[in-house]
Amino acid sequence: MSTKSIMIVGVGGQGTLLASRILGAALVSTGCDVKVSEVHGMSQRGGSVVTYVRYGTSVASPIIEKGEADLLLSFEQLEAARWLPYLKTDGKLIVNTQTMDPMTVISGAQTYPEGVIDALTSAGADVTAIDALSMAVQAGSAKAVNVVLIGVLAAKTDIAKDVWLTALRETVPPKFLDMNLQAFELGWERGKA
Repeated sequence: MSTKSIMIVGVGGQGTLLASRILGAALVSTGCDVKVSEVHGMSQRGGSVVTYVRYGTSVASPIIEKGEADLLLSFEQLEAARWLPYLKTDGKLIVNTQTMDPMTVISGAQTYPEGVIDALTSAGADVTAIDALSMAVQAGSAKAVNVVLIGVLAAKTDIAKDVWLTALRETVPPKFLDMNLQAFELGWERGKA
């Protein structure tokens, strides 16, 4: 199996690290060699967070260079734009339509740009834009955005659904499992649409 590369990007506090753990657990259970590298940046202050995940028969390094990501999973629109150069020409971009104002917008120094999703599409990206926040709320909690997005990603892989469900059961605390299974299901259905 050739090496595949996935980047998960977002803002601190959005649950990107749990999403990367679910992804890693699913990939490991298929027998792949998996390498994961997390870069937290100023995550505690709402800064950019990125996780590199590479998997295949034999993976030497977790680092993904510009133009190498097969899939970019973005929890926020501006983060999708920031990390777009890392996506392969024929790669896929899954982006949550949710916006989170960076400090420059909060301080009034700048305004949040309009038309980010359209700009991503115009740049040639294969974009799946999804309102993961409303789906998470439908599942029971706004905090389940990460699992909705993992469900969308999972539906776009060739890994069986039961592998993903097992990874969820092994990763998510039991008291939140039912809600997260519902969130995953909503994301899976959206990803298959």
